[in-house]
Amino acid sequence: MPFLPVSLDRAGGNSKELRIALFITCVSDTLFPESGTATVRLLERLGHEIVFPLEQTCCGQMHFNSGYAREAVPLARRMVGAFEGADLVVCPSASCTGMVRDHYRGLAELAGDPGLARAVDDLAPRVHELSELLTGPLGLEDVGAYYPHRVAYHPTCHSLRGLEVGDAPLRLLRAVRGIDLVDLPDREECCGFGGTFAVKNADTSIAMLADKLGAVHATKAEVLTACDSSCLMHIGGGLSRQRAGVRTAHLAEILASTEQEPAA
Repeated sequence: MPFLPVSLDRAGGNSKELRIALFITCVSDTLFPESGTATVRLLERLGHEIVFPLEQTCCGQMHFNSGYAREAVPLARRMVGAFEGADLVVCPSASCTGMVRDHYRGLAELAGDPGLARAVDDLAPRVHELSELLTGPLGLEDVGAYYPHRVAYHPTCHSLRGLEVGDAPLRLLRAVRGIDLVDLPDREECCGFGGTFAVKNADTSIAMLADKLGAVHATKAEVLTACDSSCLMHIGGGLSRQRAGVRTAHLAEILASTEQEPAA
């Protein structure tokens, strides 16, 4: 499958260069491209080659979560083919990473496709959410970031309960120079987004969001960060409607920020 080389003209700092493919996700591609741009900027600064598989589309998570598993099979098949050949795959989303790692094998079995199952078994261990990639295969915590703001971290449900990334994002944030990292009360509580849950169960979702907004206000943070743009969209929308003066930023944006090239 064709790969599009991605370069932001950054000097590399890691002696062992890997070929890492960017799995961008629909939300990042259509609504929050800065998370993908920041991921590229960060990993290139660390000395790796980042490529963008041109064949990638939706991973099928929306279909699968809405009960249309069979309709998700062609999307899974396309994604597996698109990322064949990459040393590693990075995704700025725990939910989409979890879709590939936790559900693609079941889709292959549903389709009765042994070839797809083998391809999934080959690909899935190489797909990582950003904080997993940095603290796991790359063995890093201090990525040279600088972000002089008061920040609270929200552990999204897919990162916390699905991928079980643990404190990887927090370890990365604690190593950021200039940051004032504050605890988010009841941080393990769901924000109420849940993909289509927020649409199908709007009243419950809004009530859960209200609790999360109250926790954010208690921190007096300038910025709320997380590993998933979708949850940040949900919480950020609530903060914006309240004119709370708190903005959201994906974890990648904070880690990509340096004194020479600070985040906006």
